[in-house]
Amino acid sequence: MTYTLTMHVAEILSKQNLDMTFCYISGALTDSSEKGRSMWARVKGKTENDLMKLHFKKVFAFRPAFLKATLGQKNLLAAYKYFIWLYPILKVIASYSTSSLAQVGQAMIAVTRNGYSKNIIEVEDIKIIAPLT
Repeated sequence: MTYTLTMHVAEILSKQNLDMTFCYISGALTDSSEKGRSMWARVKGKTENDLMKLHFKKVFAFRPAFLKATLGQKNLLAAYKYFIWLYPILKVIASYSTSSLAQVGQAMIAVTRNGYSKNIIEVEDIKIIAPLT
């Protein structure tokens, strides 16, 4: 589903408007080489690679890691409540792996409007693009 659904929708959209920007939420540790040991990382990497080949104005693959939910957000995984206490700790000791869902959303809007120098958007890039959210 990760690959086939994304590519099906992207192929349709790419034929509708050549001036369109496509933003894909991939994930930290995605394997662009498509040769790593983890199947999910290879599939996400293949999806990123194949999206970049389509005829969009620009394609951005976002690779968030540990996300902080937005206050009042609904439809969270039940397990989230068991891990959210780690966010402040990780923000201090591993800030390269933490961002908020709001930052990701704002970064997606910003790169669509203004572009960005990279197609692969890591957590550090998300924080550069949307630092205050």
